[in-house]
Amino acid sequence: MSMKVGVVTFPGSLDDVDARRAVTIGGHEAVALWHGDADLKGVDAVVLPGGFSYGDYLRCGAISRFAPVMTAIVEAAGRGLPVLGICNGFQILCESHLLPGALIRNDHRRFVCVDQRLRMERVDTPWTSAYAPGQEVTIVLKNGEGGYVADEATLDRLEGEGLVVARYLDDNPNGSMRAIAGVSNERGNVVGLMPHPEHAVEDLYGPGTDGLGFFTSLAAQAFA
Repeated sequence: MSMKVGVVTFPGSLDDVDARRAVTIGGHEAVALWHGDADLKGVDAVVLPGGFSYGDYLRCGAISRFAPVMTAIVEAAGRGLPVLGICNGFQILCESHLLPGALIRNDHRRFVCVDQRLRMERVDTPWTSAYAPGQEVTIVLKNGEGGYVADEATLDRLEGEGLVVARYLDDNPNGSMRAIAGVSNERGNVVGLMPHPEHAVEDLYGPGTDGLGFFTSLAAQAFA
């Protein structure tokens, strides 16, 4: 089933065009959404792309959370709208309290850009149903503030309730607690991922097509 998937552009977004292309390759209609516009244009799902919104001032995503479009997205997510935050989008979701925890500067204090191996752990979300439990994939990772942190009680809850979506394999590239690369909310409609699946959707570019499942997964479900 083809869906209308909105991709938000914030000042400083740099992966919005790539995300729209990935949505199209995944078989859906990509709809450009502007940060200053609260109209979601009737989309069936939303992607918050990577980049450096507002120059990462204050904290990554801390200013973007107040954008008019985020007010609409928070309300729609509460009604079940599927929302995927990639890298900076993940940071915005945490700042907006749609997801628990926070993303901080990499523990080695350097920007990392690698083809990163992951293990998929939650595959019953609108964004991950194309994967098998425990499936290992390789997806581009590029960040300077990608270390996922949360208090121990939150980490235990994420683990106990199966809310960890993906986990880093091999070396932990940014010091994320428990090697967490992505998490979801309880309902599963909101997913945040630090690696960039939109950069792994074509054989000619990047490490292959392991990221495509994040976009084709939407076709398996119908949403109100």
